[in-house]
Amino acid sequence: MHASKGSPSYPPIVWIGFVVLMIAAGGAIPLQGRVNAALGAELGDPYLAALLSFGGGLALIALIAVVTRRGRATMRRVPATLRSGAVRPWYLLVGLGGAYFVLAQTLTIGLIGVAVFTVSVVTGQTVGGLLWDRIGLGPAGRIRLTALRVISAVLTVLAVLWAVSPQLQGAQRGWELLLLVVVPFSGGFINSGQQAINGRQTAAYRSPIPSTLFNFLSGTAALAVVWVGVLFAGEVSAPESLPSQWWLYLGGPLGVVFIGLGALLVTRVGVLVAAMGMIAGQLVGSLLLDVVAPAPGSVVTTATVLGTALTLAAVALASLPDMLRARRWRR
Repeated sequence: MHASKGSPSYPPIVWIGFVVLMIAAGGAIPLQGRVNAALGAELGDPYLAALLSFGGGLALIALIAVVTRRGRATMRRVPATLRSGAVRPWYLLVGLGGAYFVLAQTLTIGLIGVAVFTVSVVTGQTVGGLLWDRIGLGPAGRIRLTALRVISAVLTVLAVLWAVSPQLQGAQRGWELLLLVVVPFSGGFINSGQQAINGRQTAAYRSPIPSTLFNFLSGTAALAVVWVGVLFAGEVSAPESLPSQWWLYLGGPLGVVFIGLGALLVTRVGVLVAAMGMIAGQLVGSLLLDVVAPAPGSVVTTATVLGTALTLAAVALASLPDMLRARRWRR
């Protein structure tokens, strides 16, 4: 790992393109959540819904890896990168972090609510982004912890808190809530580390295809073990048939979008800025869903809109030094 004073320098127009991709990647997350929730409701089994979602993503990315010329070419690079040490064997298991995140969502969101879950996850992602960049876990190596980066990270958490504040009115209080939020916080923290390792793999393979495939492979295996465990424990029962609505199985492909784009973006902007940009995308996507296809109990207020806008401002603030450095370098 090498020391670095900041993210790579790109022209402002390129940074704008990165921000658009971050928002698109993050926007796929709430849409996936809505689809998976609907699938879980149809099945009456959130564990099987998570397994089917991961399995669908695995099928899609495996098809891309096998059928496309680029997919086959990048998969052939895997043995050499493992032998060289550029990719360590345990990197191939980071999809377990994705499985843990899905289980954290499944197990806690009904107890603490969407708003508290969102704030907890975002805080974990932001703290993790700062830490992983500082120790150099991502492909860019160590990125200096500047005051502006810390301010931008804090601003992101406050913006999310503001955006979801209308939903926090009836949230439960006390030690029980404090203990429960540790689970989604740790899920967000691990998720940012997963993105860092995915970025490291993407840089080594020169493509996000292998890292995305390994994410879905290990995550699907873990969720299969969990589902079989709860099945034998009698907590759920095997369904007689699966729902016929095709859109209920879009969760996996949406996961391919944000995991693949996230891995690629980490190689360009670092772990923290990628996490912040995708957080902004989550809020934008959630806002659009609540406006276009509101779910029962969804709330859209001035705080929701302004909090979402503030996350975009935080991403721009974190990216500003690199954009200015690129402009000075071009001159």
